[in-house]
Parts: sequence; structure tokens; C-alpha cells
Amino acid sequence: MIRSHPGRTRWGTRLTVALVAVLPLAFAGLFVASLGDANDGIRRIPAAVVNADTLIQQKAADGTTTPIFAGRQLVTELTGSSNPAFDWKVTNAEKAKSELAAGTVYAILTVPKDFSKSLLTLSTDAPRQARLSIRTDDAHSYLTAPLAQTVGASMVSAFGQQITANYLGGVSASIGTLGSSLATAADGASKLADGASALGAGLGGLGSGASSAQEGAAGLTSGIAKYTGGVSALSVGLGQLKAGAGGLSGISSGVTQFTGGVSQLSAAIAAASVELSSPDPVKARVAAATVQALSARLASAAAGGASLATQTAGGIAGVQSGIARSASGAATLSAGSGALSTGAQSLRDGLGRLAAGATTAATGADSLTSGATALAGGLRDGAARVPGSTPEQQKQAASVIANPVGFSVVRNHEVNNLAQTVATFMVPLGLWLGALAIFLIARPLARGALASTARSGRLLASGLGRAAAVALAQALLLVLLLRLTAGVTWLLLPVTLAFSLLIAVAFTSFHYLLTLAFGRGGLVISLALLAVQLTATGGLFPVQLLAKPFEAISGVLPLSYAVTGMQSIIAGGNPATVITAALALIGFGVASLLLGVVALRRTRRAQGMRLFAEPVAALS
Repeated sequence: MIRSHPGRTRWGTRLTVALVAVLPLAFAGLFVASLGDANDGIRRIPAAVVNADTLIQQKAADGTTTPIFAGRQLVTELTGSSNPAFDWKVTNAEKAKSELAAGTVYAILTVPKDFSKSLLTLSTDAPRQARLSIRTDDAHSYLTAPLAQTVGASMVSAFGQQITANYLGGVSASIGTLGSSLATAADGASKLADGASALGAGLGGLGSGASSAQEGAAGLTSGIAKYTGGVSALSVGLGQLKAGAGGLSGISSGVTQFTGGVSQLSAAIAAASVELSSPDPVKARVAAATVQALSARLASAAAGGASLATQTAGGIAGVQSGIARSASGAATLSAGSGALSTGAQSLRDGLGRLAAGATTAATGADSLTSGATALAGGLRDGAARVPGSTPEQQKQAASVIANPVGFSVVRNHEVNNLAQTVATFMVPLGLWLGALAIFLIARPLARGALASTARSGRLLASGLGRAAAVALAQALLLVLLLRLTAGVTWLLLPVTLAFSLLIAVAFTSFHYLLTLAFGRGGLVISLALLAVQLTATGGLFPVQLLAKPFEAISGVLPLSYAVTGMQSIIAGGNPATVITAALALIGFGVASLLLGVVALRRTRRAQGMRLFAEPVAALS
């Protein structure tokens, strides 16, 4: 073992004792502290969202359209401040794929192009579940897949409940619409009944009007018959009156002749009577003879007067008979006119009732038609609101409505072997502990090497070579263990072995540096660093789950690169990840060697000064 200055030894011993005392606390405390805000850490895990959903225009019954873009709604909720898990960012499919391969994101959520279309099938008789896809990569984190499974289940449950609530709201609205349609049907049925009643009343009025019209027509017929009879009787009376009036002309002529004759006789008698008193006897006798002749003619005229009276009485009787017949015909005609007027009035009233009945019947028919149309429309709309389906379709629909959104988790470079999962972490850890064990039992340099004239680089290479040989043997055994117990394919043996050898050399170089710089206290420092690395190293889980200080230092820890590279090799991940890890380990190993040379030179100088001081002290 390298011997140091006594003062430095005392302080180094005290530091080593202090580290040993707090080492258990460091392991336990670091683990607790690293997981202190794991709940918030879930929200820091980077993940990508690829929204390929297509906008759908939903057309309502009234002809209006509503844009449906469920994918955008989901993305908005995921990228909002209230999202409970993952740090989602929207990107395209190609970029998301490259970022997942590089480990920049741990998961990709893909919203398919028929997402909105599938959700709209909930209101049809053939609903289907809308599907989401989450893709992870075991080459970067084994726990991301089950974590994504949990996050996805929570996400689709919350979003699905919202969709189900919207659907049930629509069902409620549809039931309301169904009730409205049935109410419309009821109104139509009521109108149908009213129309039938009105039609019946109209038909009744039509029958009454027809009966009244029939009665009026009968009265009109009777009046017309009476009127015709009166007209006939009046015509006969007037004929007789005309005939009697013709007789009156003869009577007038006879009366004229009679009065003329009587007047002449009267004048002749008067003249003869004057001659009777004449003194001339001859004239007196002639006058007496003339008076006698005239008296005979007067007697004859008187006999004609009786005949004229008889004629006159007959003519007057004929006239009176004609007048009586005319009066009777006129009375009959007057009576017929009343019956005719009554019949015509009855006929008019009947025709009015007939028209009113026809109007009422037409109104009833219109109401009947309107009611029938409303009834048919209401029943048709109501029937459209009630989907028909088989029991199997109902069962399927109930299942989809209960879980309208589903998801699947696809794992790139899937590793299902638990031994391989653990080995990706345990192999680098074993090589770290193996390097610590090497320097726990071996000296970094031979006792007299510091005082030799050999160059520091040569001494470092000599001491490191012996330790590295043991470390390489450890790496070989671990790789064989991977093949024999973890089932790692032989095809990965060259890469796995080369990377394990690189880890062994890098870790051995670092422990060599610790022992050169701090002696055995460096091994205690190694344990403390191991505690830090065990808590801050990713691989099995995303480092974003850790508290922010541990997340920040994870990228500079050698064990992190060793685990990341080994995991990518076993899972068959991106070669760039392995190359990056290998370069980091090479840099770590080279830096350890360079610092080891510096530490060795400082130690040799200190040793030379101590050896020089001892002879001076002896001379004094």
C-alpha cells in the first residue's frame, strides 16, 4: 500500500471513518430522496402525440352540420396543464419514430385517422370502439411499457367516460325527441279524431240538407202542380168570359136596335096622337089607324124586349160564370203560388244546408288528412328514434358504450425475459463491484515502485494491467452468464463481450484512480458513488421519475451509460445509443487514466520529499 504523509493519513482516516459511518444512510437516504417527487416525475417523462384523426362533419336532422374532431380534443386535454402523466408534445409520425429510437421520448401515442368516425358510430346500430395506440421501446426503458399501460388505461377511462356521458346526453335528447314525436303523433291522432267528428257532423248536415232539399222539392212540385191547375182553371174561365163577352156585343147591338125602334115608334105614336085631335076627320081616322099600327109594332117590339132581356141575362150569366171560373182559377193560382214559394224556400234552405254540410265535410276531410299526416310523421320519427337490433348487437353496443375508447401498447425491441431485464442493470453493477473488490485485496503498485526510476505512465500501465486482467475475466464470466442463464442469443455475444470488456476497463481505471488518490478511503468513496448511481441511473425506468437533482446528474454517471448501452444491445435497439454509451465510457476511462497519472506523480513527489526529509532529520 502507498504510504502517505502522517498528517494526511490522519485526515484521510477520519474522512474514511466518516464516510463509512454515513454510508448506510447515504444508500437509504438517496433512494428515498430520489423518489420523493415521483408523482410529479411521471409528468416529466417525455412522450409524443401523433394526431392523424380526420375531421368529420356531422349532419343534424334539421340540416345543420357540426364539426367533430375528437382527436384534437384528446390532444388538447393531454397537452393541458391538468394532464396527470407524461409530458406530451405534438409531432408527426416520422419525427416521433426517430425520437423514440433515439430515446428522446419514451412513448408515442397515435390517434388514428378514423378516431372521430368510430366515436360517431355510437349512435348507430353498429357501434365500434375507437382505438388508440401507444408505442414504447424496451431498448431505453423496461418500465415505460407497463407505465404506459397504466397511463393509457387511465386516459381512455377518463376520455371514455366523457364520451359516454355525451352519448347518454344524446340518448336523453333522443328520448325527448321521441317524446316530442309521440306527442306530435298524439296531436295528429287528436286532429284525426276531430276531423272524423267534423266529417261526421258535415255528413249529418249534408243528409239533413238533402232531406230538407227533398222536402222543399216535394213542396215545390206540389205548388207547381197546384199552380198549373190554377192556371188551367183560369184559362178556362177566361175563355168562358171571352165567349160571354162576345154575347155582350150582340146584346149591345140588340139593345141599340131595340131602343132605336122603340124611339121611332114612340115618335110616330106621338105624331099620330097629334093628328088624332085634328078637326079633319080624315086626318083623325088616319091618325087613329096609324096609332093602332104603331101600337101593334110597339107590342111586337115589347116582345123583342123580352127576348133581349133573356139574351142579356144569358150573356150576363156567361160573363159571371167566366168571372167565377177566373176567380176560382186565380184563387187556385194564388194557393199554388204560396205552395210554390214555400217549396222554393224549403228548396233554398235545403240547398244551403247541403252546401254547409258539404263545407263542414270538406273541413272535416282536411282535418282528417292533416291529422293522418301528423300521426304518420310522428310515428315515423318515433320509430326512427328507436333502433332495432338483435340481442347480440345489443350486447356488443353495451360493451362499446361502456368502453367507447380502447388502446393497445406496442413495444419496440420487446424484452419479455425477466433475467435479461435484470442483467442489463446487474452486469454493469457487477463490474463496478468487481473493480472495487480487485483493489480491496490488491495493491495498486508494488512496494518499491514509487522510489524506482521508471516513468509514472509505465508504472500506471503496469499496475492497471494486472487489475484489468482480472476485470476482463470478470466481464467474460458475466457474458457467459448472460448466455447460459438469461438466454441472450449467441449472435449478440461479440458485441456484448466487447461492451462488457470496455465497461470493465473503464471502471477499473476509475477505481485505480481512487486508490492512487485516496488509498483505501477511495474504496469508500466508490461505495458512496455507487449509492448515488444506483438511485440516479435509468435504464429500468425513465430518469424523469427521479427528483430533478438526480435526473440532472444521471447524464454524467458512468453506470448510466453502461446500463443504457447494455440494455440497447440486449433489446436490439438503436446502434447509435450503444456507440454513444461506448464513447462516453471510453472518455471516462481515459480521463481516469490521465488523472491517475497526475495522482501518481503527486504521490511520487510526496514520497520523494518524505524520503529526503528523513536523512535531514537524522543528520540534525
